[in-house]
Amino acid sequence: MSNSWPIVRLGEVVREEREPVGSIDGDGLPVLGVTNIKGVTQTGVKASDDRSKYLRLRPGRFVYNPYRINVGSLGLSGPTQNGICSPAYVVFVPTERIDASFLYLFLKSARGNQLINFYGNRGSVRGALRFDDICRIEIALPPLEEQRRLVARIEELAAQIHEARALRSQAIEEAEAVRLSVLHKHFVVEASAWTSISMFDVIEIIDKQVDPTLPEYSQLPHISGENMESKTCQLMPWRTAEADGVKSNNYLFSPGTILYSKIRPYLRKAVYVDFRGVCSADIYPIRVINQNLNPHFVKWTLVAEPFTEYANQLSGRTRMPKLNRKQLFGFTMSYPSLADQHRIVAELEALQAEVDKLKCFQAETAAELDALLPSIIDRAFKGEL
Repeated sequence: MSNSWPIVRLGEVVREEREPVGSIDGDGLPVLGVTNIKGVTQTGVKASDDRSKYLRLRPGRFVYNPYRINVGSLGLSGPTQNGICSPAYVVFVPTERIDASFLYLFLKSARGNQLINFYGNRGSVRGALRFDDICRIEIALPPLEEQRRLVARIEELAAQIHEARALRSQAIEEAEAVRLSVLHKHFVVEASAWTSISMFDVIEIIDKQVDPTLPEYSQLPHISGENMESKTCQLMPWRTAEADGVKSNNYLFSPGTILYSKIRPYLRKAVYVDFRGVCSADIYPIRVINQNLNPHFVKWTLVAEPFTEYANQLSGRTRMPKLNRKQLFGFTMSYPSLADQHRIVAELEALQAEVDKLKCFQAETAAELDALLPSIIDRAFKGEL
Protein backbone atom coordinates (compact mmCIF):
# COMPACT_ATOMS: atom_id res chain seq x y z
CA MET A 1 0.00 0.00 0.00
CA SER A 2 1.35 3.47 -0.93
CA ASN A 3 2.20 5.61 2.12
CA SER A 4 3.10 8.65 0.00
CA TRP A 5 -0.44 9.62 -0.96
CA PRO A 6 -1.98 12.22 1.36
CA ILE A 7 -5.25 11.34 3.06
CA VAL A 8 -7.93 13.96 2.41
CA ARG A 9 -11.60 14.29 3.15
CA LEU A 10 -13.92 14.48 0.16
CA GLY A 11 -15.17 17.81 1.50
CA GLU A 12 -11.77 19.22 0.48
CA VAL A 13 -12.06 18.15 -3.16
CA VAL A 14 -15.79 18.35 -4.00
CA ARG A 15 -18.47 20.99 -3.65
CA GLU A 16 -22.24 20.68 -3.55
CA GLU A 17 -24.20 22.07 -6.47
CA ARG A 18 -27.86 22.84 -5.81
CA GLU A 19 -28.78 24.88 -8.84
CA PRO A 20 -32.52 25.62 -8.91
CA VAL A 21 -34.33 25.39 -12.20
CA GLY A 22 -36.15 28.47 -13.42
CA SER A 23 -39.55 28.32 -15.05
CA ILE A 24 -38.04 29.04 -18.45
CA ASP A 25 -34.55 27.51 -18.53
CA GLY A 26 -35.96 24.12 -17.53
CA ASP A 27 -38.26 23.89 -20.53
CA GLY A 28 -37.50 20.95 -22.79
CA LEU A 29 -34.90 19.41 -20.51
CA PRO A 30 -35.36 15.71 -19.71
CA VAL A 31 -35.89 14.44 -16.18
CA LEU A 32 -32.81 12.45 -15.19
CA GLY A 33 -32.66 9.77 -12.51
CA VAL A 34 -30.01 7.46 -11.12
CA THR A 35 -30.01 3.69 -10.60
CA ASN A 36 -27.48 1.16 -9.39
CA ILE A 37 -27.47 -0.56 -12.80
CA LYS A 38 -27.57 2.22 -15.40
CA GLY A 39 -26.19 5.13 -13.39
CA VAL A 40 -27.54 8.47 -14.61
CA THR A 41 -30.33 7.85 -17.10
CA GLN A 42 -33.38 9.55 -18.55
CA THR A 43 -36.45 8.50 -16.58
CA GLY A 44 -39.12 9.15 -19.18
CA VAL A 45 -41.15 10.99 -16.53
CA LYS A 46 -42.79 14.17 -17.78
CA ALA A 47 -41.70 17.17 -15.76
CA SER A 48 -44.39 19.19 -14.04
CA ASP A 49 -45.08 22.73 -15.22
CA ASP A 50 -43.46 24.15 -12.10
CA ARG A 51 -39.77 23.68 -12.94
CA SER A 52 -38.76 25.26 -9.64
CA LYS A 53 -39.40 21.91 -8.02
CA TYR A 54 -36.33 20.47 -9.75
CA LEU A 55 -32.55 20.78 -9.61
CA ARG A 56 -30.38 21.41 -12.63
CA LEU A 57 -28.15 18.46 -13.51
CA ARG A 58 -25.34 19.36 -15.88
CA PRO A 59 -22.71 17.08 -17.49
CA GLY A 60 -19.85 15.88 -15.30
CA ARG A 61 -21.79 15.98 -12.02
CA PHE A 62 -22.08 13.36 -9.34
CA VAL A 63 -25.65 12.66 -8.30
CA TYR A 64 -27.18 10.21 -5.87
CA ASN A 65 -30.41 9.33 -4.17
CA PRO A 66 -29.59 9.81 -0.47
CA TYR A 67 -32.11 7.16 0.51
CA ARG A 68 -30.86 4.50 -1.92
CA ILE A 69 -27.14 5.11 -2.16
CA ASN A 70 -26.59 2.09 0.10
CA VAL A 71 -27.65 -0.07 -2.87
CA GLY A 72 -25.40 1.76 -5.32
CA SER A 73 -27.78 4.47 -6.52
CA LEU A 74 -24.99 6.87 -7.44
CA GLY A 75 -23.93 8.08 -10.87
CA LEU A 76 -21.74 10.48 -12.81
CA SER A 77 -23.53 12.38 -15.56
CA GLY A 78 -21.97 11.92 -18.97
CA PRO A 79 -20.69 14.67 -21.29
CA THR A 80 -24.01 14.84 -23.15
CA GLN A 81 -26.37 14.33 -20.22
CA ASN A 82 -28.03 17.66 -19.59
CA GLY A 83 -31.32 17.84 -17.70
CA ILE A 84 -33.15 18.27 -14.44
CA CYS A 85 -33.53 15.96 -11.45
CA SER A 86 -35.44 15.49 -8.21
CA PRO A 87 -34.72 18.06 -5.47
CA ALA A 88 -34.33 15.12 -3.09
CA TYR A 89 -31.12 14.15 -4.90
CA VAL A 90 -27.66 15.29 -3.83
CA VAL A 91 -25.59 16.80 -6.64
CA PHE A 92 -21.91 17.61 -6.28
CA VAL A 93 -19.01 18.43 -8.57
CA PRO A 94 -15.29 17.58 -8.19
CA THR A 95 -12.73 20.37 -7.95
CA GLU A 96 -9.56 20.51 -10.06
CA ARG A 97 -7.71 18.44 -7.41
CA ILE A 98 -9.48 15.18 -8.21
CA ASP A 99 -10.26 13.44 -11.48
CA ALA A 100 -14.00 12.72 -11.80
CA SER A 101 -13.47 9.17 -13.13
CA PHE A 102 -10.98 8.44 -10.32
CA LEU A 103 -13.49 9.61 -7.71
CA TYR A 104 -16.30 7.65 -9.34
CA LEU A 105 -14.27 4.43 -9.31
CA PHE A 106 -13.45 5.00 -5.65
CA LEU A 107 -17.06 5.61 -4.63
CA LYS A 108 -18.20 2.50 -6.53
CA SER A 109 -15.39 0.34 -5.09
CA ALA A 110 -15.83 -2.03 -2.16
CA ARG A 111 -14.00 0.42 0.12
CA GLY A 112 -16.08 3.35 -1.10
CA ASN A 113 -19.31 1.43 -0.59
CA GLN A 114 -18.18 0.45 2.91
CA LEU A 115 -17.57 4.10 3.83
CA ILE A 116 -20.85 5.22 2.27
CA ASN A 117 -22.76 2.72 4.37
CA PHE A 118 -20.78 3.65 7.49
CA TYR A 119 -21.46 7.39 7.26
CA GLY A 120 -24.99 6.86 5.98
CA ASN A 121 -25.92 5.06 9.19
CA ARG A 122 -24.47 7.53 11.68
CA GLY A 123 -27.60 9.31 12.83
CA SER A 124 -28.78 10.71 9.50
CA VAL A 125 -32.52 10.96 9.02
CA ARG A 126 -33.92 7.60 7.85
CA GLY A 127 -30.39 6.42 7.11
CA ALA A 128 -29.95 8.94 4.29
CA LEU A 129 -26.44 9.97 3.28
CA ARG A 130 -26.37 13.78 3.33
CA PHE A 131 -23.76 15.82 1.50
CA ASP A 132 -22.16 16.66 4.86
CA ASP A 133 -21.83 12.92 5.48
CA ILE A 134 -20.12 12.24 2.18
CA CYS A 135 -17.73 15.14 2.85
CA ARG A 136 -16.36 13.21 5.85
CA ILE A 137 -15.28 10.23 3.72
CA GLU A 138 -11.50 9.99 3.49
CA ILE A 139 -9.54 9.03 0.39
CA ALA A 140 -5.84 8.53 -0.34
CA LEU A 141 -5.28 11.08 -3.10
CA PRO A 142 -2.34 10.69 -5.48
CA PRO A 143 -1.26 13.48 -7.84
CA LEU A 144 -3.69 14.24 -10.67
CA GLU A 145 -1.38 12.68 -13.26
CA GLU A 146 -1.28 9.43 -11.26
CA GLN A 147 -5.06 9.46 -10.84
CA ARG A 148 -5.49 9.61 -14.60
CA ARG A 149 -2.91 6.89 -15.14
CA LEU A 150 -4.77 4.59 -12.75
CA VAL A 151 -8.11 5.32 -14.43
CA ALA A 152 -6.62 4.56 -17.85
CA ARG A 153 -5.08 1.32 -16.56
CA ILE A 154 -8.34 0.19 -14.93
CA GLU A 155 -10.29 0.97 -18.11
CA GLU A 156 -7.74 -0.97 -20.15
CA LEU A 157 -8.04 -4.03 -17.91
CA ALA A 158 -11.84 -3.68 -17.83
CA ALA A 159 -11.87 -3.72 -21.65
CA GLN A 160 -9.79 -6.91 -21.64
CA ILE A 161 -12.20 -8.53 -19.18
CA HIS A 162 -15.14 -7.48 -21.36
CA GLU A 163 -13.42 -8.97 -24.42
CA ALA A 164 -12.81 -12.25 -22.57
CA ARG A 165 -16.50 -12.43 -21.66
CA ALA A 166 -17.48 -11.69 -25.26
CA LEU A 167 -15.20 -14.40 -26.66
CA ARG A 168 -16.66 -17.01 -24.32
CA SER A 169 -20.20 -15.98 -25.23
CA GLN A 170 -19.30 -16.11 -28.90
CA ALA A 171 -17.99 -19.67 -28.49
CA ILE A 172 -21.34 -20.74 -27.02
CA GLU A 173 -23.29 -18.99 -29.79
CA GLU A 174 -21.18 -20.68 -32.46
CA ALA A 175 -21.63 -24.10 -30.88
CA GLU A 176 -25.40 -23.59 -30.66
CA ALA A 177 -25.43 -22.46 -34.29
CA VAL A 178 -23.71 -25.72 -35.30
CA ARG A 179 -26.35 -27.74 -33.44
CA LEU A 180 -29.20 -25.85 -35.10
CA SER A 181 -27.49 -26.32 -38.47
CA VAL A 182 -27.32 -30.08 -37.91
CA LEU A 183 -30.97 -30.08 -36.84
CA HIS A 184 -31.86 -28.27 -40.07
CA LYS A 185 -29.78 -30.65 -42.18
CA HIS A 186 -31.55 -33.72 -40.84
CA PHE A 187 -35.14 -32.54 -40.43
CA VAL A 188 -35.33 -30.28 -43.47
CA VAL A 189 -32.73 -31.27 -46.07
CA GLU A 190 -32.68 -35.04 -45.55
CA ALA A 191 -36.35 -35.37 -44.54
CA SER A 192 -37.57 -35.26 -48.15
CA ALA A 193 -36.31 -38.83 -48.58
CA TRP A 194 -37.81 -40.14 -45.34
CA THR A 195 -41.07 -41.97 -44.67
CA SER A 196 -44.10 -39.83 -43.80
CA ILE A 197 -46.58 -40.66 -41.06
CA SER A 198 -49.41 -38.88 -39.28
CA MET A 199 -48.68 -37.86 -35.69
CA PHE A 200 -51.98 -39.56 -34.84
CA ASP A 201 -50.23 -42.90 -35.49
CA VAL A 202 -47.13 -41.92 -33.53
CA ILE A 203 -48.17 -40.55 -30.16
CA GLU A 204 -50.80 -40.41 -27.48
CA ILE A 205 -51.40 -37.75 -24.84
CA ILE A 206 -51.66 -38.82 -21.22
CA ASP A 207 -54.95 -37.49 -19.87
CA LYS A 208 -54.77 -38.41 -16.19
CA GLN A 209 -55.06 -35.36 -13.98
CA VAL A 210 -54.29 -35.38 -10.25
CA ASP A 211 -54.55 -33.01 -7.32
CA PRO A 212 -50.93 -31.89 -6.66
CA THR A 213 -51.76 -30.92 -3.09
CA LEU A 214 -52.36 -34.57 -2.09
CA PRO A 215 -49.46 -36.19 -0.18
CA GLU A 216 -48.81 -38.82 -2.89
CA TYR A 217 -48.24 -36.10 -5.51
CA SER A 218 -47.04 -33.01 -3.63
CA GLN A 219 -43.44 -34.24 -3.41
CA LEU A 220 -43.22 -35.22 -7.07
CA PRO A 221 -41.21 -33.09 -9.54
CA HIS A 222 -43.31 -30.30 -11.00
CA ILE A 223 -42.49 -29.33 -14.59
CA SER A 224 -43.75 -26.21 -16.32
CA GLY A 225 -42.65 -24.37 -19.45
CA GLU A 226 -40.22 -22.37 -17.33
CA ASN A 227 -38.27 -25.57 -16.62
CA MET A 228 -37.77 -26.31 -20.31
CA GLU A 229 -35.01 -24.64 -22.29
CA SER A 230 -35.89 -23.28 -25.71
CA LYS A 231 -34.61 -25.21 -28.76
CA THR A 232 -32.26 -27.48 -26.80
CA CYS A 233 -34.55 -30.23 -25.44
CA GLN A 234 -32.87 -29.59 -22.09
CA LEU A 235 -34.67 -29.85 -18.76
CA MET A 236 -33.74 -27.06 -16.38
CA PRO A 237 -33.72 -27.27 -12.55
CA TRP A 238 -37.14 -28.01 -11.10
CA ARG A 239 -38.83 -28.12 -7.70
CA THR A 240 -41.58 -30.23 -6.21
CA ALA A 241 -45.26 -29.42 -6.70
CA GLU A 242 -45.45 -28.36 -3.06
CA ALA A 243 -42.40 -26.08 -3.34
CA ASP A 244 -43.90 -24.43 -6.44
CA GLY A 245 -47.17 -23.87 -4.60
CA VAL A 246 -49.22 -25.68 -7.24
CA LYS A 247 -52.92 -25.84 -6.37
CA SER A 248 -54.78 -26.63 -9.61
CA ASN A 249 -54.92 -30.09 -11.18
CA ASN A 250 -51.84 -31.22 -13.09
CA TYR A 251 -51.13 -34.05 -15.50
CA LEU A 252 -49.39 -37.05 -14.00
CA PHE A 253 -46.57 -38.44 -16.15
CA SER A 254 -44.35 -41.51 -15.86
CA PRO A 255 -40.77 -42.27 -17.00
CA GLY A 256 -40.37 -42.30 -20.77
CA THR A 257 -42.64 -39.31 -21.42
CA ILE A 258 -42.03 -36.42 -23.79
CA LEU A 259 -43.20 -33.10 -22.36
CA TYR A 260 -44.12 -30.51 -25.00
CA SER A 261 -45.02 -26.91 -24.14
CA LYS A 262 -48.08 -26.02 -26.20
CA ILE A 263 -47.90 -22.32 -25.27
CA ARG A 264 -45.95 -20.15 -27.71
CA PRO A 265 -44.79 -22.96 -30.03
CA TYR A 266 -42.16 -20.64 -31.51
CA LEU A 267 -40.17 -21.15 -28.30
CA ARG A 268 -39.62 -24.79 -29.36
CA LYS A 269 -39.73 -26.47 -25.95
CA ALA A 270 -39.75 -30.27 -25.59
CA VAL A 271 -37.95 -32.57 -23.14
CA TYR A 272 -37.76 -36.31 -22.46
CA VAL A 273 -38.15 -37.31 -18.81
CA ASP A 274 -37.06 -40.56 -17.20
CA PHE A 275 -38.85 -40.00 -13.89
CA ARG A 276 -42.38 -39.72 -12.50
CA GLY A 277 -43.85 -36.29 -11.92
CA VAL A 278 -46.60 -33.78 -12.63
CA CYS A 279 -46.77 -31.08 -15.28
CA SER A 280 -48.89 -27.99 -15.82
CA ALA A 281 -51.92 -27.90 -18.09
CA ASP A 282 -49.86 -25.85 -20.55
CA ILE A 283 -47.82 -28.95 -21.36
CA TYR A 284 -48.74 -32.05 -23.33
CA PRO A 285 -47.41 -35.27 -21.71
CA ILE A 286 -46.74 -37.42 -24.78
CA ARG A 287 -46.08 -41.16 -25.11
CA VAL A 288 -44.69 -42.63 -28.33
CA ILE A 289 -46.85 -45.62 -29.34
CA ASN A 290 -45.13 -46.54 -32.61
CA GLN A 291 -42.30 -49.06 -32.25
CA ASN A 292 -40.67 -47.78 -35.42
CA LEU A 293 -39.90 -44.47 -33.76
CA ASN A 294 -37.30 -43.55 -31.18
CA PRO A 295 -38.95 -41.31 -28.50
CA HIS A 296 -35.88 -39.05 -28.49
CA PHE A 297 -36.18 -38.66 -32.26
CA VAL A 298 -39.82 -37.61 -31.83
CA LYS A 299 -38.69 -35.14 -29.16
CA TRP A 300 -36.29 -33.49 -31.60
CA THR A 301 -38.99 -33.54 -34.27
CA LEU A 302 -41.12 -31.34 -32.02
CA VAL A 303 -38.46 -28.62 -31.88
CA ALA A 304 -37.27 -28.92 -35.49
CA GLU A 305 -38.24 -26.32 -38.10
CA PRO A 306 -41.00 -28.21 -39.98
CA PHE A 307 -43.15 -28.84 -36.90
CA THR A 308 -42.43 -25.39 -35.45
CA GLU A 309 -43.47 -23.66 -38.68
CA TYR A 310 -46.60 -25.80 -38.80
CA ALA A 311 -47.48 -24.98 -35.19
CA ASN A 312 -46.81 -21.28 -35.62
CA GLN A 313 -49.08 -21.01 -38.66
CA LEU A 314 -51.96 -22.64 -36.79
CA SER A 315 -51.56 -21.02 -33.40
CA GLY A 316 -50.31 -17.56 -34.33
CA ARG A 317 -53.79 -16.15 -34.98
CA THR A 318 -54.68 -16.06 -31.30
CA ARG A 319 -53.64 -13.53 -28.67
CA MET A 320 -51.83 -16.26 -26.76
CA PRO A 321 -50.36 -18.69 -29.33
CA LYS A 322 -51.33 -22.21 -28.31
CA LEU A 323 -51.37 -25.53 -30.18
CA ASN A 324 -54.46 -27.62 -29.51
CA ARG A 325 -54.62 -31.43 -29.59
CA LYS A 326 -56.33 -31.67 -32.95
CA GLN A 327 -53.59 -29.55 -34.50
CA LEU A 328 -50.86 -31.60 -32.84
CA PHE A 329 -52.26 -34.89 -34.10
CA GLY A 330 -52.80 -33.36 -37.55
CA PHE A 331 -49.10 -32.92 -38.25
CA THR A 332 -47.43 -35.29 -40.71
CA MET A 333 -43.89 -36.07 -39.63
CA SER A 334 -41.07 -37.73 -41.51
CA TYR A 335 -38.63 -40.31 -40.22
CA PRO A 336 -35.71 -42.47 -41.46
CA SER A 337 -34.82 -46.00 -40.41
CA LEU A 338 -34.60 -46.75 -36.70
CA ALA A 339 -30.82 -47.07 -36.99
CA ASP A 340 -30.59 -43.63 -38.59
CA GLN A 341 -32.86 -42.21 -35.89
CA HIS A 342 -30.49 -43.49 -33.22
CA ARG A 343 -27.54 -41.98 -35.09
CA ILE A 344 -29.22 -38.58 -35.49
CA VAL A 345 -30.26 -38.49 -31.84
CA ALA A 346 -26.74 -39.42 -30.71
CA GLU A 347 -25.27 -36.67 -32.88
CA LEU A 348 -27.65 -34.02 -31.57
CA GLU A 349 -27.21 -35.12 -27.95
CA ALA A 350 -23.41 -35.06 -28.32
CA LEU A 351 -23.52 -31.54 -29.76
CA GLN A 352 -25.78 -30.43 -26.94
CA ALA A 353 -23.37 -31.95 -24.41
CA GLU A 354 -20.58 -29.85 -25.90
CA VAL A 355 -22.71 -26.72 -25.63
CA ASP A 356 -23.46 -27.59 -22.00
CA LYS A 357 -19.74 -27.97 -21.27
CA LEU A 358 -19.07 -24.56 -22.79
CA LYS A 359 -21.89 -23.02 -20.74
CA CYS A 360 -20.52 -24.58 -17.57
CA PHE A 361 -17.04 -23.29 -18.34
CA GLN A 362 -18.53 -19.87 -19.15
CA ALA A 363 -20.32 -19.75 -15.80
CA GLU A 364 -17.12 -20.65 -13.94
CA THR A 365 -14.97 -18.12 -15.77
CA ALA A 366 -17.67 -15.46 -15.56
CA ALA A 367 -17.55 -15.70 -11.77
CA GLU A 368 -13.77 -15.33 -11.88
CA LEU A 369 -13.99 -12.35 -14.24
CA ASP A 370 -16.68 -10.73 -12.08
CA ALA A 371 -14.33 -10.91 -9.11
CA LEU A 372 -11.31 -9.71 -11.08
CA LEU A 373 -12.30 -6.10 -11.75
CA PRO A 374 -13.21 -5.26 -8.11
CA SER A 375 -9.87 -6.78 -7.11
CA ILE A 376 -8.06 -4.59 -9.65
CA ILE A 377 -9.85 -1.46 -8.40
CA ASP A 378 -9.04 -2.35 -4.79
CA ARG A 379 -5.35 -2.72 -5.69
CA ALA A 380 -5.43 0.63 -7.49
CA PHE A 381 -6.60 2.49 -4.40
CA LYS A 382 -3.94 0.74 -2.33
CA GLY A 383 -1.27 2.05 -4.70
CA GLU A 384 -0.46 -1.45 -5.99
CA LEU A 385 -1.45 -1.08 -9.64
